Amino acid sequence: MQPIDRRTALCRLAALGLTPLCLAEMASAAAVVKEIHALQPGEFTWHPERSPKGSVAVVVSLPEQLTHVYRNGIRIGVATCSTGKPGHETPTGVFTVLEKDKDHQSSTYNNAPMPNMNRLTWDGIALH
Repeated sequence: MQPIDRRTALCRLAALGLTPLCLAEMASAAAVVKEIHALQPGEFTWHPERSPKGSVAVVVSLPEQLTHVYRNGIRIGVATCSTGKPGHETPTGVFTVLEKDKDHQSSTYNNAPMPNMNRLTWDGIALH
């Protein structure tokens, strides 16, 4: 592929309907992606002002070990996560939160504290 000059690039982008404002939005999105992938274990980003009201969905990426929080389809937060290990794999699927407990103690792991537990199944799968 041969390099193209700036004018040709701008003409091609304009033909696709990409304006300078759209390019600025793309640059902003790229900065967000860079911020997300720079997160270290235990870190998160949280921007509820992006979508202050509406239904919430949480998507866990097993390969990335990231938890994405969306409100009305707009990503408002990302956190690192630690999912299952061999023999205790994290199940995949769509889950509804069955129970919440701010001060949960594990019945499996010697009453270990598991704050902000969100139970996903009655047989022990939870976010915390």
